[in-house]
Amino acid sequence: MGSRSRQPHQEQLVGPNDHTLTSIEICAGAGGQAIGLHQAGFKHLALVEIDPHAAATLEANIKRLEEWSWEQSYCDVFSGDVNKFVPIPTEEVPDSGLRKPVGFLGGPLRRGDLDLLAGGVPCPPFSHAGKQLGKDDERDLFPRMLDLVDKLHPRAVMIENVRGIKDAKFEDYRTYIEARLQGGRAKHPETGIEEDFAGFGYEVCEWEVLEASDFGVPQLRPRAVLVAIRKDVLGDLKFVWPTVMGEPKSVFDALSESMENRYRPYLEKGGEFAGVARKCLDGWKQKASRAAVEKKDGGVAPTLVGGSKKHGGADLGPSRAKAAWKQLGVSGMGVANGYEEGEKKRSQGRDLFGPDGPMLTVEQAAIIQGFPDDWEFTGGKTARYRQVGNAFPPPVARVVGEAIADVLRAARERDEQAEK
Repeated sequence: MGSRSRQPHQEQLVGPNDHTLTSIEICAGAGGQAIGLHQAGFKHLALVEIDPHAAATLEANIKRLEEWSWEQSYCDVFSGDVNKFVPIPTEEVPDSGLRKPVGFLGGPLRRGDLDLLAGGVPCPPFSHAGKQLGKDDERDLFPRMLDLVDKLHPRAVMIENVRGIKDAKFEDYRTYIEARLQGGRAKHPETGIEEDFAGFGYEVCEWEVLEASDFGVPQLRPRAVLVAIRKDVLGDLKFVWPTVMGEPKSVFDALSESMENRYRPYLEKGGEFAGVARKCLDGWKQKASRAAVEKKDGGVAPTLVGGSKKHGGADLGPSRAKAAWKQLGVSGMGVANGYEEGEKKRSQGRDLFGPDGPMLTVEQAAIIQGFPDDWEFTGGKTARYRQVGNAFPPPVARVVGEAIADVLRAARERDEQAEK
């Protein structure tokens, strides 16, 4: 079982054998998927992210948060191009490979050591908001993900993308990816010629579209997730996709406390300020609570849009999204400053007291995305908002991670019983 034959340091053992589930994540962003997989029980050997602000966010939170103490010792945050990420030393680059994980693994990472390779590869090639160039888009990193699957040969693979990849126009490309993983006939994306691929030895557990609002996230955010598990690991076991968890959580329920906190300094001033603040806060409560009761979706938010460096400042998306936010009592025309910054820049008239309602702060956008309260983002306001808006909601990553972990643990238990 790969690294199970190499004994990590004794203090990291759980019982008589090491049952730590290890993972590497590419295109990690600001940690949405990493948080969810961490909550599901995976320990990260490496997080790879090209955006320097997002990489700094990963490093800062790992260093600061006690629950990430394992990663403080054994996780590399690779800030750079994933095409230059070399997790296993090679003859051509013998000094490559991971650094911190050596302390846990007892040596360099080897092919087959890893439990899970995950990644939210860039979505513009398949996004309805983009040009939908698919494999012709330079931002398509599926080839790099497949290359890493071949090199690392992890026990399981998880790939997250936008729902658009499930569109009919990308069927040939999806078939090609599946053929590379599990074998089969498919058109090569470069030549358009059908080929028979031997595969890497995986069984693809379908592409499933999961709606974030089904898993406690107060947002409509459908994501396509591919899970593949190595055939020798899966054996007679079955991967079971997570199912809907209760009623949707509304924006009203999610943001009530933070909205109260934002208006409190002005309510406490008394006089005219307090009157205006009370009117604005009550106006938001009325619209958001009504939406929670009357709207078919339960008053959840539209999909947050992170945008890109090629476009201007952060806002909450196109006209349709802004209209949906307005029904929730929120202005989607921009992202608000926090209290101190708002006072300094005198932006509170726009941020909190506008005619269409308050704008969201970055911290409130993170609540809408399902981030834990103690996860902090680095960089300026626009950089921080983009990290939030482009993230995979942690609660969704968690339930998928738990489903994968269930299979990996069951497989390990089965194999240990067979050895006995």
